[in-house]
Amino acid sequence: MFAARLKMPVALAALGIAAFALQPAISTAKPAAKPAAKAAPVGPRWSATVTTSSIGAYLVGNPDAKVKLVEYFSYTCSHCADFATLSAVPLKTLYVDKGLVLFEYRNLVRDPVDMTAALLARCGGSKAFAGNHQAIFAAQPAWLGKVVKATDKQKTSWFEGTTGERARKIAADTGLAAIMTARGYTAAQQNACLDDGVAQAELTGMTNIGRNADRVTGTPTFYINGRDAEVTTWPAIKSQLDLALKPS
Repeated sequence: MFAARLKMPVALAALGIAAFALQPAISTAKPAAKPAAKAAPVGPRWSATVTTSSIGAYLVGNPDAKVKLVEYFSYTCSHCADFATLSAVPLKTLYVDKGLVLFEYRNLVRDPVDMTAALLARCGGSKAFAGNHQAIFAAQPAWLGKVVKATDKQKTSWFEGTTGERARKIAADTGLAAIMTARGYTAAQQNACLDDGVAQAELTGMTNIGRNADRVTGTPTFYINGRDAEVTTWPAIKSQLDLALKPS
């Protein structure tokens, strides 16, 4: 169980074809063309199924999947960005969409910049999360570079005011706000996400669970069916998923 140590046809109508009497032999009517074959129904793409756990984490995929993959991640973690980039397509198409793996995203917030990115990733709710998540990680070298180059005055301001006030300054200074603007979010929408007290509490709570209950000491940290995977790269995680999916 994860509570103690989670390192979380259309029925096709029968087509009746009326029979018409034709003149024998001398009829010039052409035989009716055969109806076009109907495409086989497409199965559910489980990556479109996104739910929220009791602690506010997003779960993507089949709730009854044989394998549950949990990731503790931080947006300011370069190894987390590497995993997000390399795993995005194969994890979705080969495992999640097929209903084999349920993937749970858990934040482990490390600093105010990470909190800002995490709050922005949650803009638009569960259905928008995966796209926001990938976009923020894809642009990490650019906005994290601005964090490194920020002036002392800017960095000082990032620790002044409420969480929302700090986050707005960070989002503007680092370019995180520009990323979300490009994704169609207005300034007012972004500010509402950054000021969201429920989201702030959920992210803080997830972080505390990770550090105190699950003893997470670094990111990314993965759990497969409740056990620490003890690896951090996509190829290594893929190997363990394949092993977990083998018939017992």
